[in-house]
Amino acid sequence: MEFMATIGERISNVRKRRGLSQAELAAVSGVSVSLIRKLEQGNRADVRLETVRKLAVALRVPTTGLLTGPETYEGHIDDLWAPVRWALRGLGGRPDDPPTVEGITDAIGASMPLWKDDRYSRLSVVLPALLRDTDALVDADRSARPLRSRLLHLTGWLLTQTRQYDDADLALSRGLDDADDPLDAASIVSTRCWLLLRQSDLEQARQMATSWADDVEPRISRATPNELSAWGWLLLRMSAAAVRDNRPGEAEDAMRLARTAAVAMGRDMAPAEDFLRTFGPVTVAMKRTENAMIEDRPDKVLQLSRNIPTSGLKPTSNNRNRHLLDVASAHCRTHEQGAAFEILQRIRQDSPEWIVNQRYAKDLLNDIIGKRRTLTGDMRDLADFIRLEY
Repeated sequence: MEFMATIGERISNVRKRRGLSQAELAAVSGVSVSLIRKLEQGNRADVRLETVRKLAVALRVPTTGLLTGPETYEGHIDDLWAPVRWALRGLGGRPDDPPTVEGITDAIGASMPLWKDDRYSRLSVVLPALLRDTDALVDADRSARPLRSRLLHLTGWLLTQTRQYDDADLALSRGLDDADDPLDAASIVSTRCWLLLRQSDLEQARQMATSWADDVEPRISRATPNELSAWGWLLLRMSAAAVRDNRPGEAEDAMRLARTAAVAMGRDMAPAEDFLRTFGPVTVAMKRTENAMIEDRPDKVLQLSRNIPTSGLKPTSNNRNRHLLDVASAHCRTHEQGAAFEILQRIRQDSPEWIVNQRYAKDLLNDIIGKRRTLTGDMRDLADFIRLEY
């Protein structure tokens, strides 16, 4: 996560107003004095959002009061995504044979296992043609716009997963323009809030989620699964933004309402076979655990995780995998590096293409191997697999 050097100036200014030395701020926040010194001197520009939040808590300011810029992707975006980017912008040509609603619907349906199982390399092959054909279909039949909206939503979600944020924003904006159902639109907005969270735009994510949650709030006694899922996910995004912005009261209020929606749902369900809308008590429990990790409560993470049945969830579920990374992080914080490494290995086995794109996983592995003089063969192998930079 890269910020302009003035983040150090902001930390220094607030620290001085609070009457704290660098050493005292380090003691209160849990952030090393050497990192604080480097930030304030402008010698360090790369810092995780969680670290900024720790400093914000210690300084009693919103996290956004210290941030000065969004996260940028420092890695190389593989050329395999170039055809997807071209097709997203209408640069992929048009099919020789006119597509049909039935054909596009069947093609998207046939591709769903690839989306659910994080088969990124396969999706990079099939997605350009799907985008091209769907655009051609809408040009001929405007009633097919909701179908294109669904494909663009999936594309925006995928590009967010692979840290291609500008392209993700384009896909989600186009998808929202095509959506003709308020609940479909709310689902896209939820994904857009997640994109904003990954870019560290906490205030916009919080405001967007709040506004849309107010608009789609259902009457619980007669709410449908689609309504509960749409409202519940927006509440989870509200909570995620608030907890990262050092607004614990708002985060808990939103989480409490999300639990209300989950209880009304009864069990985790994917409305209309749309895995992006999977929602229920287990989903909320995992997000509650994520909040605890953001709040630097590894003890609470491990306590809550004991009651979350991850073994019954689909191994490639992104929510499940993100939850497991939080559990691994909690193990690292409680000096149980062996347990943390086993979790990373488990995720690699279940979701190899997903873990490669997770900076969180790389940070955890760095923490694990950084405390060892020598590495096991499995550790070296995993480091190479997720492209860890030494």
